Amino acid sequence: MKILEVSSLAIPDVKVIRYQRFVDHRGYFTEQFRQSDFDGELTPFFHGVRWLQVNESFSRMGTIRGMHFQWNPYMGKLVRTIRGQMVDLVLDIRKGSPTYGKAIAYDMPVRDEAYGEWIWVPPGFAHGNTFPADTVIEYMCSGEYSPGCEAGISPLAPDIDWSLCDPALRDLFHEIAQTTSLITDKDRNGLTMAAWTADPRSDNFIYANLQANEG
Repeated sequence: MKILEVSSLAIPDVKVIRYQRFVDHRGYFTEQFRQSDFDGELTPFFHGVRWLQVNESFSRMGTIRGMHFQWNPYMGKLVRTIRGQMVDLVLDIRKGSPTYGKAIAYDMPVRDEAYGEWIWVPPGFAHGNTFPADTVIEYMCSGEYSPGCEAGISPLAPDIDWSLCDPALRDLFHEIAQTTSLITDKDRNGLTMAAWTADPRSDNFIYANLQANEG
């Protein structure tokens, strides 16, 4: 694997990792993951992270998923698009964070380019996505699924702050949200930010504690 670039999004702890594809007249070859490269100087935020689970999902055009998170154990997600187009949604739920309650989006279509991309969503964020096309995604997880220690913020919650989000992606999400039926009742009826803030379980995501654990 050859990492070409690591960039931070509007919430700096959310990262995009661009890796090289080796292209010739037949197509391309790539290593989309190699542990030794993730242990290198370009990705200090991965040092000590163990990859315990890999998931794949297919979503039909117009689907909205999320916004999910868990604790005990915490789960960070490293996500890429295999086919189609994913718009990844990330919401800061770290109490005390300067961007608490703010959501961002990142567009990840499959492109005919000499690179691929991962997006890293660390513990402390609610994660979701929407799909403008039929899409397959893969995501590696730093914790195994723990059904007793999970919750979700509704991506439709009126008190999510979208001010940091790219306006075009925000508008695309809201356009899909206004018309789609491809969202589960569990996700549609998830918590608001106000309800989550008042929930004692939210104290599992104290900003200072999560930053100390990363250090």
